Amino acid sequence: MAPRLSLSSCVRSYITRSTVGASLRPDQRHNHFPASPLCGICWILQGESRLVRRGDDVVDEPVPAISFSGPHTVPCVSVNPGPVRAFMLGLLPQAFQALTDIDIAAYVNRVVPIEAVCDVSWRAMVRAVQDAADDGARVQVIEEFLEPRWSVLRHLAMPRTQRYRHWAEGLALKAGASGAGKSLRQVERRIKQWAGLPLRELRRMGRAEESFFLARDAHLSGSSGRGPDWAAIAVGSGYSDQAHLCREVRRIAGMSPGELNRAIDEDESFWAYRIWS
Repeated sequence: MAPRLSLSSCVRSYITRSTVGASLRPDQRHNHFPASPLCGICWILQGESRLVRRGDDVVDEPVPAISFSGPHTVPCVSVNPGPVRAFMLGLLPQAFQALTDIDIAAYVNRVVPIEAVCDVSWRAMVRAVQDAADDGARVQVIEEFLEPRWSVLRHLAMPRTQRYRHWAEGLALKAGASGAGKSLRQVERRIKQWAGLPLRELRRMGRAEESFFLARDAHLSGSSGRGPDWAAIAVGSGYSDQAHLCREVRRIAGMSPGELNRAIDEDESFWAYRIWS
């Protein structure tokens, strides 16, 4: 679900996920998430979730019923032991930083209880979302809360873009034109303050996302019976060569482009990638 236009430079998306009543194998109750510059709030409305992998590290961390997730530089995997119903709010990090004044960089690769990052007014809002009758009502609660707050801050953010790479380059231009200092180090410091990640990480994610879109378009067009032309996709996405593409996609998703392409097509647990790509 997309946000109202006035919040498009703040809210990236609303995502709902329900496996209630679905007949799923244990492996299909996993959830694979790519590395992402976005941050967000997740409500587990029914059931439970545990984080079991962060990048190459095996972990076992319960996901709070209402959690804040910072930008991630590595892919993650969670598991739902049984049926689950969840609602997720995706936010652009510089918008959330402006709204809350938190240090976004302190939450990179972390999932924490919402109380760790939000004040009393935000906590009241997230409880109201949890208690809302349906997803439409949840969106309404969020947007009525954000609208007056964002209306006085949206001049600080970038206009809505459909690609991470466009957003990252816009952020770099804005950082270069903001503040008293214009040196490269000062620009990098502003970008990390706003987004939590350095510009090189944002550009890396932008290239990977672009490659996903190009691979999807090639798949949908059926232009090659042998599958995507990864060398051409590498060039079109801004990589130096196919090997460069493979290395960076593996960092974003934990597997090669070909393996990821098959997983998106065939594996239920990669549902988040299907939404993304």
